[in-house]
Amino acid sequence: MSEQIDSLDEALLASYLSQQVSGFEGPLTATKFAGGQSNPTFKIEAASGTYVLRRQPPGKLLKSAHAVDREYRVIKALANSEVPVAGVYHLCEDPSVIGSMFYLMEYCDGRIFWDAAIPEVDNSQRSAMYDEMNRVLAALHSVNIDAVGLSDYGKPGNYFERQLGRWSSQYRASELQPIEAMEQLMSWLQQNMPADDGRIALSHGDFRLDNMMFHPTEPRVIAVLDWELSTLGHPFADLAYQCMQLRMPGKVGSMSGLMGVDLGALGIPTEQQYIARYCERMGLEGIDNWAFYLAFSFFRLAAIVQGVAKRAADGNASNRNAAKVGAFVGPMAELALGVIKQQGRQP
Repeated sequence: MSEQIDSLDEALLASYLSQQVSGFEGPLTATKFAGGQSNPTFKIEAASGTYVLRRQPPGKLLKSAHAVDREYRVIKALANSEVPVAGVYHLCEDPSVIGSMFYLMEYCDGRIFWDAAIPEVDNSQRSAMYDEMNRVLAALHSVNIDAVGLSDYGKPGNYFERQLGRWSSQYRASELQPIEAMEQLMSWLQQNMPADDGRIALSHGDFRLDNMMFHPTEPRVIAVLDWELSTLGHPFADLAYQCMQLRMPGKVGSMSGLMGVDLGALGIPTEQQYIARYCERMGLEGIDNWAFYLAFSFFRLAAIVQGVAKRAADGNASNRNAAKVGAFVGPMAELALGVIKQQGRQP
């Protein structure tokens, strides 16, 4: 059984997949994709074609983290929906094959952009890409969860209350040192949680540019990637999380920010414009409690980043730069506190 993050037992994996996946033929070679800090992802090149394998990292994991089985379930459920996803072939829950649970999916040939300014394209393409992400987000939040078999994909009750409890717990479990801004932020979020408005939708949980695969030449999303954090939740959480990138500086791990960038000069919509287009697509007149949703998004990202830093400290992070990521936890919390102050509500 392999305990390596960056390599797989190719012969054993080829033998297993040839028995489990119709049409699969070995031998195979497995190459780990660069980027990403959660579930290691590999390009599988086999005699029968090219595939993608997503696995849990080996070693002791935080409770409910790295849920590749949930990823597999939701991608499979969305196969015939308006949400573009890759095809999935097999989920292996037996850790004896490669050392942890994994699934095999279709390899999609497209483009992934890591810089939120998308310097690789011109303004018209850039505008179209942002509008396409907005369209896909609205399509995701319009999915009939009962019809696709996901009515039990999340827990009932106030989504933000559950999520604040979950990520506070995850943060405490991975805390390496006290961070005052995080303490202030968690306290403010607890005291200013909006009443449950009953909105429930399929929520991606990490909806951002670099989790979209675009067509090789068109400004069209062909696959939404990385569904590990998906659940039944509040649709505004996804919207705020994506808008958060407009307020973030530089790069936080693999996540790129647009703070200080002249959005109009690049053809990128402002936060207000992006929200307005989403509301138009969803038939909404506007969004209340926006400061809370944004501040919560910063908090959750900070908690996720803290988990990455803890895995690095424990020696089982999937990205070699993971140890540096922990330095962003405090600044993320400070940005959230800034959002709150901007809205005239002191923490």
